[in-house]
Amino acid sequence: MGRPVVGIIGNSHRIENRFLVQAVGERNMAAVAEVANALPLVFSGDPKLTDIRELLDVVDGVVLTGARANVHPRHFNTEPNAKHEPYDEDRDAVALPLVQACVAEGVPIFGICRGFQEMNVAYGGSLHPEIREIPGRMNHRMPRLENGEIHPDPTVVFADRHEVTLTKDGDFARILGRDRIRVNSLHGQGILDPGSRVLIEGTAEDSTVEAIRIEGAKAFALGVQWHAEYDPQVNPINRALFEAFGEAVRAFRAGRRGMRGAA
Repeated sequence: MGRPVVGIIGNSHRIENRFLVQAVGERNMAAVAEVANALPLVFSGDPKLTDIRELLDVVDGVVLTGARANVHPRHFNTEPNAKHEPYDEDRDAVALPLVQACVAEGVPIFGICRGFQEMNVAYGGSLHPEIREIPGRMNHRMPRLENGEIHPDPTVVFADRHEVTLTKDGDFARILGRDRIRVNSLHGQGILDPGSRVLIEGTAEDSTVEAIRIEGAKAFALGVQWHAEYDPQVNPINRALFEAFGEAVRAFRAGRRGMRGAA
């Protein structure tokens, strides 16, 4: 019967400052293939290349990955600022309606970092462009050297940096079997106001939102601010999330096949 198919959104990237490509980090693909046990299928984050209806006819689940670019502030009535660039309005144009379409049709969706933020904006929520500038918040950006360069050791960059307290009896607490976890942190932008159907299920020690679910979703519709794709092969927290996502994807595929068989 084959494995279910999980679409992973691509990000616009320019190679050698000349060639435009749609790129996806291999760790996202490995997490889907090795932990969720599904076939990863990269699709373009460009509305000129990706038709959402056609995409959802093919995939059994969607992963919205992290990205260098921020969601454009016009989507939550805020003025853009050059210091918060880059933006990727093409990806916005695909990801935001895709979130709503997945939830409406019961297609499992997992948002990570930027994907988590997109899920919030898709339901009318807002973002703060630099969480660390809010009084009382910690610096959630990736570790850097004294000269300002990103730390060269990925084990340092992706190390667990703070705790997240989970809502008792929420979806995350149920999946993970606990109400407190530790996670990595590599983001500047973060949720300010939650969207109309966005339920907060996890917050950092400084009250920064770290885990959400979409209220009333018929299938897995969860988002995390941390990079769960980095190490789910060895990290029990991230493994449990990708395994739960994989179970939801297989259930959706089975239901779709059942409907087609009945027809």
